[in-house]
Amino acid sequence: MRLSGLKTTKRNDEDMSRMRDLSSSGFDASSGTIRLPDALSSLTRAAAKVRTRFMKKMLCSGAGFSRIVKRWMDVCGSLAAIILLSPVFLLVALWIKLDSPGPLIYRQVRVGLYGRLFYFYKFRSMYIDSDARRAALEKENESSDGVLFKMKNDPRITRCGRFIRKYSIDEMPQFFNVLLGDMSLVGPRPPLPSEVAQYSLDDRKRLEILPGITCIWQISGRSDIPFREQVVLDKEYIRGQSFWKDVLILFKTIPAVVAGKGAY
Repeated sequence: MRLSGLKTTKRNDEDMSRMRDLSSSGFDASSGTIRLPDALSSLTRAAAKVRTRFMKKMLCSGAGFSRIVKRWMDVCGSLAAIILLSPVFLLVALWIKLDSPGPLIYRQVRVGLYGRLFYFYKFRSMYIDSDARRAALEKENESSDGVLFKMKNDPRITRCGRFIRKYSIDEMPQFFNVLLGDMSLVGPRPPLPSEVAQYSLDDRKRLEILPGITCIWQISGRSDIPFREQVVLDKEYIRGQSFWKDVLILFKTIPAVVAGKGAY
């Protein structure tokens, strides 16, 4: 009897020890359920935070990868254009020199990404006093919105300038802007500081991306499109920007340039 009692006591001690182990692991004897201990709950919450941060980094890295691809396309595309069009560069430079006195390249301050200022390059298509004469021509502005200055028969444009502006040849030096990283092949056109001063908050969304040589409104009518519609088209591009969309716009730019519609 004594031996049986000892065995029973030992078995009870083992059962109590087993119950303590279960309790420490989260087992609720009264309900028969298992509760996660506080340490494990904290670990679960930490794991959830890590997973959330990882997903955010994945999204950011995806956006970063898109920027890398776009930059790669800009560098390769601009280098190829400069090499292939070098004979045109030389011919245009000679024509500008013979047509009117002044520098070959017209350098102007423009507003880029997030409002950063940079020098914007074009072949000179106007007489050297064009900026000084603009104030006298403000009343002749044909832009319906008043933000941009456009005249179809601008007297400041040289004979050579009319031709190179019609076929966007004057824009070719901007391939160097692309190489420098101030511009992209595709993006909203870079505005003047005086134009940005008249922007609404909604208009300033155009500055949330690198400016470009061509964009949607460039292939849809160029200067014939009012400024407000240009803003709408630029925001449409920014929302749906992709590698293949850029490629499509670049291909559509070629016939738009050849046609010369809306260029003045």
